[in-house]
Amino acid sequence: MIRELESQGVVSKTHSPFNSPIWPVRKSDGGWRLTVDYRALNEVTPPLRAAVPDMLELQYELESKAAKWYAAIDIANAFFSIPLAAECRPQFAFTWRGVQYTWNRLPQGWKHSPTICHGLIQAAHGG
Repeated sequence: MIRELESQGVVSKTHSPFNSPIWPVRKSDGGWRLTVDYRALNEVTPPLRAAVPDMLELQYELESKAAKWYAAIDIANAFFSIPLAAECRPQFAFTWRGVQYTWNRLPQGWKHSPTICHGLIQAAHGG
């Protein structure tokens, strides 16, 4: 799991004074998903003003516009396509089998990851 993420450039080895606990979770296909407990980091992270719209708002938007075409996009692992600023990476450190790593891409579990991802998708679609 870690080797695959490292080979993809999603994580890299680091030396950081920060460290969050990990919790690998079994996926439905039998593979593993690396989750990191960022509750402590989330508590000290300042809030963002941007918000992800709720499902009722999105449904209303879809129903109120008489579009000729609709498209669906697969955003599985979308966070991993968004670079994490180098100066922020030490704060996202975690340890796996005695080696400390950090995320090079937007991590799952951080409170601002969904908002950042949504904002980029919305901007890409002219919203």
